[in-house]
Amino acid sequence: MGTITAILERAQKRAKEMDLPYEGALLPGEAFALLQEAPSARLVDVRSKAEWDWVGRVPGAVEIEWQAYPGMRSNPDFLTYLESQVDKEALVMFLCRTGGRSHQAAATATGEGYLNCYNILEGFEGDKDATGHRGAKGGWKAAGLPWVQG
Repeated sequence: MGTITAILERAQKRAKEMDLPYEGALLPGEAFALLQEAPSARLVDVRSKAEWDWVGRVPGAVEIEWQAYPGMRSNPDFLTYLESQVDKEALVMFLCRTGGRSHQAAATATGEGYLNCYNILEGFEGDKDATGHRGAKGGWKAAGLPWVQG
């Protein structure tokens, strides 16, 4: 339990320092550790279906589009799907490509009464590297965490 507490305290400190409207901000490795150590924790991947299919998936993640491809229009049913799959008291970690959509999802869920929302910084693919490619500089994939090709 010490690992869980230490990770959550670091994430909560980051959120305070960054003035975030939700409980905390996690690094990808911390999020994975929480999935391993806290059985009730849920990872919600808010990327688009196209991203899951073409870029890769996190095994066991709850997949709910924040925006739909093509056009990246907001998903009007996001909260309905979230409420049907994730308990409001659960530790919920949101993931997207680089951390922007997941930030919005964590803030929205917090506003709707979810008590323990965390954003996964760097996202699934991280920032672009010097050659303009993602997946090697920061993020879930670059950290060597479990994922499967869509």
